[in-house]
Amino acid sequence: MPARTDRTTDPDLLAALLLARRGQAYFSRKLNELGNDELDVPSLVPGWTRRHVVAHVGLNARALTRLTEWAATGVETPMYASREERDAEIEYGATLPARALRSLSAHAAVHLDVEWRDLPPAAWAAPVRTALGRTVPASETVWMRTREVWVHAVDLDNGASFRQLPPELVDALLADVARMWGARPGDEPVPVLEPTDRPRPAAQSAAGAVAGAGAEAPVGDGVRVRGRAADLARWATGRGGAALLTTADGSPVPSPPRWL
Repeated sequence: MPARTDRTTDPDLLAALLLARRGQAYFSRKLNELGNDELDVPSLVPGWTRRHVVAHVGLNARALTRLTEWAATGVETPMYASREERDAEIEYGATLPARALRSLSAHAAVHLDVEWRDLPPAAWAAPVRTALGRTVPASETVWMRTREVWVHAVDLDNGASFRQLPPELVDALLADVARMWGARPGDEPVPVLEPTDRPRPAAQSAAGAVAGAGAEAPVGDGVRVRGRAADLARWATGRGGAALLTTADGSPVPSPPRWL
């Protein structure tokens, strides 16, 4: 029997799917390195143990599967009924026996991947709604999952770090953070992210604009924060690391605005 492959042939989408799958493998590897008794240890997410992180990542796969099924069938199936339902699911999932928790993580990931694989090419453009209320094409579920598995692998706090993440993922995280910051209402200036370890260091504004080396800094934004791209991604996503960064004017590196 021939192997089943993705129905889409779009090269950009296939590359995005590959990065998501690599992230799932990375998360699974870091999880498998932990003993069952180590799951009760606090994670890097304030207030969450590693159990909460594993439960969240598994339940996120289920939620994104619902969006993928929505795209395939046209029948509205939201990620969650409410924020309260999402939070309650995570809290309950964190109480599962270790074996069941690991099974949730593994099986939910496989289910999502099968739904992605079998999604007709045209359905990737179908509109679905995220938990934040944004209407996006179904293809957005790939990025949503990508950032979940890679970032939460670091949150397990057993050796993964932003400096181990693929450069293209780090760059995408910085762009995503800048977009999210810029999309929020209000007049408060937000930081400009300036990675210093790229061939042409970029000045990236909260609106997502990117200027090459030597170009003018984006207008209307806040303090310019500089450092290695991976360290900027760590800080900007709320995982600490301010001591690894500097600002253009020499002022202390501030706390970052909320990302998600």
